[in-house]
Amino acid sequence: MNNNVFPNKFKAALAARQTQIGCWSALANPISTEVLGLAGFDWIVLDGEHAPNDITTFIPQLMALTGSHSAPVVRAPTNDPVVIKRLLDIGFYNFLIPFVETSEEAALAVASTRYPPEGIRGVSVSHRSNGYGTVVDYFRLVNQNITVLVQIESQEGVDNLDAIAATEGVDGIFVGPGDLSAALGYLGNPSHPEVQSVIQHIFARAKAFGKPAGILAPVEADARRYLEWGATFVAVGSDLGVFRTATQKLCDQFKK
Repeated sequence: MNNNVFPNKFKAALAARQTQIGCWSALANPISTEVLGLAGFDWIVLDGEHAPNDITTFIPQLMALTGSHSAPVVRAPTNDPVVIKRLLDIGFYNFLIPFVETSEEAALAVASTRYPPEGIRGVSVSHRSNGYGTVVDYFRLVNQNITVLVQIESQEGVDNLDAIAATEGVDGIFVGPGDLSAALGYLGNPSHPEVQSVIQHIFARAKAFGKPAGILAPVEADARRYLEWGATFVAVGSDLGVFRTATQKLCDQFKK
């Protein structure tokens, strides 16, 4: 909404391999998102793939994070230029793109976030991201201040990992442990040794290409292990998970 978004501090932190501890936001509510923003997480994913979010619910959540230390990261519902364009226009600068399986798909994600000639983002002269036309240098600076994280969650994605990681404009490699474990034949069991081996392999290949790796790990032991393996950005829980666990514990204290 203003010049304070430049430079993109989250993008710079990833490039510098500074550990970024994050949290998932799936409740699609500006109040719960605002509370998350007070906790001090480095980044918060507003989920558009597996949560009941859309443009109209994202905007008040972005407003709720105004002034927060936490960088908003949107997980787009799909790798689609039109969807990504709308998310850019409402004020997102950090993108997690799901189910990327090839370098061509990674390149499309990057191009979707860049104005020509670097990309294919459609131009509107007045939208929320550029302060409705009040950010004078927005068009000059925004291309270089967008973060693109691509999610590896299939065998094909693993097979093409090197080419994906080498794609210009990809800022990081993110592991989707749920879908990855399902793709490997271990649905609901991301802790299986074979899945864990693949996750470690992804981290290692990302590092080999100079790209930070990230993952969602709501179990503390998993999160700490992934950090030891070299993950740079780790989401250590979700608003839904924390709320569900805490409310069940509170009820059980009195009902059992």
